[in-house]
Formats: sequence, C-alpha cells, structure tokens
Amino acid sequence: MTSKGTKKNSFATKAVRHGTTRSVFGEHSEAIFQTSSFVFNTAEEAAQRFSGDQDGPIYSRFSNPNTEMFEERLASLENAEASCATSTGMSAIMLTCLTFLKSGDRILATPSLFGATIQAFETVVKKFNIGIDYARLTDNTDWKAKLKSRTRLIFLESPSNPLNEIADLKKISELSSKAGIISVVDNCICTPSLQNPLDFGIDLSLHSATKFIDGQGRSLGGIIAGNKNLIGELKKTMRFCGFSLSPFNSWLLFKSLETLDVRMNQHSKSAKKIAGWLSKDKRVNAVYYPGLTSHPQYELAMSQQKSGGALVSFEIKDPTDESAQARAWKIIDNLTLFSRTGNLGDTRSTVTHPATTTHAKVESKTKKLAGITDGLIRLSIGLEDYEDLILDLNEAMS
Repeated sequence: MTSKGTKKNSFATKAVRHGTTRSVFGEHSEAIFQTSSFVFNTAEEAAQRFSGDQDGPIYSRFSNPNTEMFEERLASLENAEASCATSTGMSAIMLTCLTFLKSGDRILATPSLFGATIQAFETVVKKFNIGIDYARLTDNTDWKAKLKSRTRLIFLESPSNPLNEIADLKKISELSSKAGIISVVDNCICTPSLQNPLDFGIDLSLHSATKFIDGQGRSLGGIIAGNKNLIGELKKTMRFCGFSLSPFNSWLLFKSLETLDVRMNQHSKSAKKIAGWLSKDKRVNAVYYPGLTSHPQYELAMSQQKSGGALVSFEIKDPTDESAQARAWKIIDNLTLFSRTGNLGDTRSTVTHPATTTHAKVESKTKKLAGITDGLIRLSIGLEDYEDLILDLNEAMS
C-alpha cells in the first residue's frame, strides 16, 4: 500500500504522509529493504522488469523501495514531478554534469558557490573538455553577458554558502529558458521547507541531503528534483554509473523529512535572533543574513524564501589584515557550544572558518571574487536555546 497524499495537503502533512510504501506485513514505521537485489516469481517476470514492461524493483543500484519512497516524498515537497536520489550532494552535481554535458559544452556558474563545487568543476569536469564561466550571482546583467553559444547548464546556489547572497531565480529561469539552457539551483541552505526554486521556473532543484534534510549529521545523501523528462535522463545515467544512495541512508533521509519543517522554522527563528545580536556588536565588521532588513537583498530574499534560514556568517573587524585569520581562529577555538566542523544543517550548532576549510583549495582570485576573507566566520545555527548561543559567542569574542 502506498500513501500518495494530495496536492491540497500542506507541506507539514506531505512531509509526514506522502510516499509511504507498506509491505504485506502492514508495518506502521516504514521497513528497511537492506538488500542488493530482488527475486522474481518467474523468468518471464524477470524479463518484464528488465524491459520496463512491468514496474518493480530489480537491483538496489537503481531501484530500491526505500530510495523510491524518499524520492517521492522529496518531489512532493519541492512541487516537482519526480526526483533522483544520489549517494552525496557532490554526486548529485556530478550526475547532472555527466547527464547533460558533453565535450565542448560549457557551464555558467558563479564564484559564490560551495568550495567543493568549484573544485569539482575546475579539477574534474574540465578534464572532459567542458568549459566553466563565472557570473556574479547577484548581477542579472552579468549572467546574460556571460552566456556563450555552447553554454548548456546554468548552476548556482541561492542563498550562497557562506555569504547568503541571493540570486533572482525568476530572472535566471527566464534567461535560461529563452536560451534553451537547463537551470540548476543548489537549494541545500533553504531546503524545500523555505524555498521551492521550481516555482520560479528553475528546471532542477538540487540538494546535499547530508545537511538540513538529514538534520542530525548521521548520513550522506543527495537528491535532484524536476520534471519527469529531466529526472528520467538522470536516472538513465544513474543506472550505469553507480551514484546510488544506500537503502539505509534512504530510509534515514525519508524519515528525517517528517521533521524538516519544524526544524527549519526553529533554526530560522534562532538564526535571526543571533544575526540581529551580531549586527549590533561593535566587534563585528559585517553580518551576512538574508532575514535582516539590513541585508542588501532582503526584499528579494523574502519574496523567494519563507524565512532567512539557519546560516549566519559574520566578519570580525579588519577582516583582511595579517592578524585576521589568527583572531578568527581564536574566537572559533573559544566557543564551547558550537561544534568545530565543516558540516552544516545539524541539530547542533556548528562553526567553521571558510577561508581555511570549505574554500581552502579554491584559488585566491576566485576566493576574493566570492568575498571570502580571513576574518569571515560561518555559523550554522542548531536547535539549542539561542540565548545560550549568544552568550557563548559573546564570551568567545571577549
């Protein structure tokens, strides 16, 4: 039995009820199908499954009930026709590139990307004779100017990591549609709880499910949502290239979606309080949080997002002088409630120094274009009491 839910259901209801498949035993909590393959009643049934004439699981590299449940539920939350789950967020990016690009094609991206994404484009994708061009995330004119005749994919994050810059998704989708280019938005920071890129005409919404979708730092995963045609192409590549999400991680991520809305709302409320406090502190040079009215793209952010999200970045005073890194490191080391880790999206608040961690391998020129200074500190606000976190930050900066 499968619980599909309806389009009329609210986000919270779909997150709990949509996509559930029960076995003949009628379990209430979904079962884990921890198996590499599936058996067939007859040779004819096996042939029908492999030919596609009959629906049903074959081999967990490309068909497993747990993965399909996760895909169905996430697609529903993204207002998408379908989705394709992968082993990690980075594998979702590489799967997209392998599926839609060939030698001689070009990607139009932005310096305002997660450091590992830039590294994947520059050190791996380029080896296949695929060119990479960069436009300023917030400059619609620059996006248009950087388009080339062989551009086949537009790739961006909004909000960006770590500076929370906001792209005009409607303008990007109009540009890509007119040029016949596939547009991809990394929606990892907002999740479908706070933002649905497809509602603005974007073709594919991509996630590192490792972050807020899991929400507890337990598992790796990625997922891409879009229309049936594009997702069908991704699944063809997936079948033979092995970017598969494991059944257990599929189950974990599927169950995590049940609490996504509750978590994201609380993350955002606490993050806004902390960002507001930082913005008034004289020891802080700048705060990057789209939920503050002082953010240069506040109105655009609030027209695309339900709230500001959980990511808060700030610069200490004199963020580019020779002592900035040491001073930022000292604050990070003084924190007691924030976990020092490169991950984000956890129930536990985390802190990192982007210039020497997530963007450490990014070229200095690209890092500078992205606005990553030695005095920048990134916070991912968890579910602790925000007042305790403010006290910890205040003491660490003292």
